Amino acid sequence: MIKACNLKKGMIVEINNKPYQAKHIDVQTPSARGANTLYKVRFTSVPGGQKLDQTFKGNDALEEMELERRSVNFIFSDQTMYTFMDTGNYEQYAFSEDALEGQVEWLIDGLEGITALLLDGQPICIELPSSVILEIVETAPAIKGATATNQNKPATLSNGHVVHVPEYMSAGDKVQVNTETGTFMSRVRG
Repeated sequence: MIKACNLKKGMIVEINNKPYQAKHIDVQTPSARGANTLYKVRFTSVPGGQKLDQTFKGNDALEEMELERRSVNFIFSDQTMYTFMDTGNYEQYAFSEDALEGQVEWLIDGLEGITALLLDGQPICIELPSSVILEIVETAPAIKGATATNQNKPATLSNGHVVHVPEYMSAGDKVQVNTETGTFMSRVRG
């Protein structure tokens, strides 16, 4: 059992005897004394993608699913299907683009740390690493002496995603990006 206040994006819980993945969590703190903090959660069924919105109080208990975790590598995609290979037994798992909602843009060649979640031996979803390293392909020129300012500018990354980076960064620099929020984390040297 897991409390609603400890629920994180990406966790799989059982609702009505079906597995659901938490996709978005909105925390609403009440202004009145003695009122409970509410957690509005958007779930999607896995597999399937059917959406379910639920509201919980912080101490409401949810049943966390027991899933098998397998390390996989992304090997290829063909139009709407994405194929991953188990690094242990070389079994292949295919997921539709809908099943990978919000994760497709982070699937790059050579990405390590991907985990497939299996329920009764069947793959239901994947977990990406918390961050990826990508190259800036287009941004405004770097401004000399901009290291002291806290200004950001948009930069297009090698996967087409646009993030805001510090002004001193230029095309060709590598950056670490959070895969959950899609935001710039840090510059990668070397």
